[in-house]
Amino acid sequence: MISRLLFGPFRPGIEALRPALYRLAYAWCHDAALADDLVQETLSRAWTRRAQLRDEASLKAWMVTIMNRCWIDHLRSRCDFDDVEAWEDTLESGAESPEACCNREQIIACVRAAVARLPLGQRQVLTLVDLEEFGYAEVAGILDIPVGTVMSRLSRARASLKNLLEPTTTQSAAQTVLRRVK
Repeated sequence: MISRLLFGPFRPGIEALRPALYRLAYAWCHDAALADDLVQETLSRAWTRRAQLRDEASLKAWMVTIMNRCWIDHLRSRCDFDDVEAWEDTLESGAESPEACCNREQIIACVRAAVARLPLGQRQVLTLVDLEEFGYAEVAGILDIPVGTVMSRLSRARASLKNLLEPTTTQSAAQTVLRRVK
C-alpha cells in the first residue's frame, strides 16, 4: 500500500521486490505477521530515505540493507533474544529428524526447519547468497560485514545443512537433484 502511494518512479521496482523482501523476512524470522511488519517497516524507512538511493540498479540491495537494519532493531527490542553459536543442543532436542522425511513436501519442510536452526548470521548469508542470488560483496555491504565473514558463514551454513540433511538427501537421491548455486 505504501509503495503504491509514495514511491513514484521507483514503484515498479518496489512492487517487484515485495515478494523477495517477504521471502527473506520470513526466512529470517519464521513468523508471517512479523515478516509482514518487517516489509512494511522497510518500505517506510525506504520512503524516508529515498533521496539516499543514487542508482536504481542497486534498489534491491538497498532495500535488503534497510530490511536487515529493521530486523536488527527488532531483535534488539526483544528481551529474550539470544543468538548463541552453541545451537547443537537445539538440533539434538526432540525435533523431527531429517530421516523421518520421505516425500517431497516433507523434504521441503525438513530443509526449512534445518535453515531455521542455523544461527542468525549464517541463515542471513545463506538466504541472501543461495536464495536471492546476491554476490558475496553485495551481501557484505547489506549486512555490513567483511567479505571473508560472508564466505566463512556461508561455508559453515552449507556444511551444517549438509550434515543435517544428509540422510534425507541419501534417501531421495534418485528423486532430487542438488545443485550448488554459487
